[in-house]
Amino acid sequence: MHIDATILLELGLLLIVLTAMSGLAWRVGFTAAPLFLLVGLLLGEGSVVDFEESRGFLEVAAGLGVIMLLLTLGLEFSVGEFQQSLRRHAPTGVVDFALNATPGFVAGLLLDLDIAAALALGGITWVSSSGIVAKLLGDLGRLGYRETPAILSVLVLEDLAMAGFLPLLGVLLVGGHILAGVLGSVLAVLVAVAVILALRKLEGWANRVFSHDDDEQVLLRVLGITFLVAGLAEWAGVSAAVGAFLVGLSIPSPAVERVRALLAPLRDLFAALFFFVFGLSIELASIPGALPAALALAAVTIVTKVATGWFAAGREGVGLRGRMRAGTALIARGEFSVVMAGLAVAAGYSTIGPVASTYVLIVAVAGPILTRSSDWITKQIFGPPQSRRRMAGRRLMRTA
Repeated sequence: MHIDATILLELGLLLIVLTAMSGLAWRVGFTAAPLFLLVGLLLGEGSVVDFEESRGFLEVAAGLGVIMLLLTLGLEFSVGEFQQSLRRHAPTGVVDFALNATPGFVAGLLLDLDIAAALALGGITWVSSSGIVAKLLGDLGRLGYRETPAILSVLVLEDLAMAGFLPLLGVLLVGGHILAGVLGSVLAVLVAVAVILALRKLEGWANRVFSHDDDEQVLLRVLGITFLVAGLAEWAGVSAAVGAFLVGLSIPSPAVERVRALLAPLRDLFAALFFFVFGLSIELASIPGALPAALALAAVTIVTKVATGWFAAGREGVGLRGRMRAGTALIARGEFSVVMAGLAVAAGYSTIGPVASTYVLIVAVAGPILTRSSDWITKQIFGPPQSRRRMAGRRLMRTA
């Protein structure tokens, strides 16, 4: 089998650069995701290396990166725990939509866009990036924290909502009949619900499949089932990432640690390529003109996402630091926002592309930085824990 030498040279150079960025992030104790994204931005159109020969492979690898991230995220819960969390956080989904889609929708109207395009911009500001958030929680060692179920519930509610929202948006952007969009949305949501219910019934089968003695067998079975379910989910109008997440949920507890260890190197490789390709998709020359609108949107929706995470973690009984961690973790937008921007541009709304790309870049970089600093931010706003306890004690004494 012959492989073009240019592809190998491009991939080799890319992996060396990403290695350097990962090493830098490790030295300063920071997540590497924003650095990978910035590398993609700087090595995009007009740079010394154009990655034209390897672009097709990189785009497929980026899609696999999101699938791998969501698969490993699903390993943190059982199907029963996930269902309970979704039921508890249904009100959070409403709050999330109201707080975060409204700024984008209003901005679209102010930019003189029609209702369909404004709705697309509302979707762009609404949905957090499952890929970035999953990577961030893993890098910071927060998967076992009390607020993590609330964060994951918000992410999955958003991804499930996309199963209904994207078909409807696609029809509206091209001027199609709203009934066709609604029917497509309903079908996609029904498929997602059916998959969740089916996984609850297949726990015994999953235990047999993933308990093989040979690591190679386990890895091949996990990846084979994941890609199959993700492909079926994408074909049915549900996100492939949601399908991968549900497979992670279905893996029984005795096999979770083993599967996580087998998947970790593949997840890290493909996740790095996902963030690089994400940055590569943004045109550097389009950023200056779109910067004022994007900065204004980012400033507003950083606050609204923090409020969303604060509300969600509060429903879990989490304290102030955990609520701030949850809110800042949800700031980053990514893959779905880029998809919605692409739909709008393809439908003729060219002004959305630069604004959306610049906005996503800002919050994708700001999110990990603010998440890393969330405990410090809580301390600056509310004071150290000892001061809060003393203040609470004084209030109790006054009321007594």
